[in-house]
Amino acid sequence: MIICLDVGNTNIKYAVYNGDNLSLSFRVATDVKKTSDEYGGQLLTILSNNGVNPGDIKGGIISSVVPQMDFTLERMCATYLNIKPLTLAPGLKTGLNLKVDNAREVGADRVVNNVAGLKKYGAPLIIIDFGTATTFNVLDEKGEFIGGVIAPGIKGSLDSLVNGTAKLPRVEIERPASVIAKNTVTNMQAGIVFGFAGLVGYIVKKIKRELKVADVKTVATGGFSEVIAKEIDCIDCVDKLLTLDGLKYLYYMNSTEA
Repeated sequence: MIICLDVGNTNIKYAVYNGDNLSLSFRVATDVKKTSDEYGGQLLTILSNNGVNPGDIKGGIISSVVPQMDFTLERMCATYLNIKPLTLAPGLKTGLNLKVDNAREVGADRVVNNVAGLKKYGAPLIIIDFGTATTFNVLDEKGEFIGGVIAPGIKGSLDSLVNGTAKLPRVEIERPASVIAKNTVTNMQAGIVFGFAGLVGYIVKKIKRELKVADVKTVATGGFSEVIAKEIDCIDCVDKLLTLDGLKYLYYMNSTEA
């Protein structure tokens, strides 16, 4: 068994794989104030509750966009799983050609998504990740990452709206019955859901026009991917495990034990 950790600004996503098969996946909040012991105790409890023996986990890999978390989670893996995880950093084989101005600027999560997207869906491909930010990755017909778009995230946009006003409440992010909403809550839901659906639809249209390729598949991942995908027809499929599957592929590509 191996364990994969995708460390984002909002959540840490975990997955335990037995070979190619997913045994368990879950997420916890990212908190830079927590210690390795706190994360380790939390991890052991979740593994135990789901019937996974920590001693069966023989390797792991971490992708992180939060540098402050790196040492904490590496120490947690060493102390509680007795493994030294691989980390997505320069020198790790990815098989991905980055045709951008500065490859070092490309976030680890985007690299992992591109690796998984190519493996699972081929190229050309557009990958949309609805995370803390909404990112669009573009892979050309050669399978090369040629760039993309970073837009505000859905939750962050809602937080900004709530925190920047005196009377607007915090609401669940879900589709209202109508775009012409009748109360404050549904007005806000309409703005967030339909607004982001419009943003995604327009950006995908522009990307396809610039790519000048007839058949481009669009895959969505991340927490709010399903909500937005139901509103527009430019998203061909939703793959909530895309990032974690990418980490699995990278582990087996780089591990001497694979």
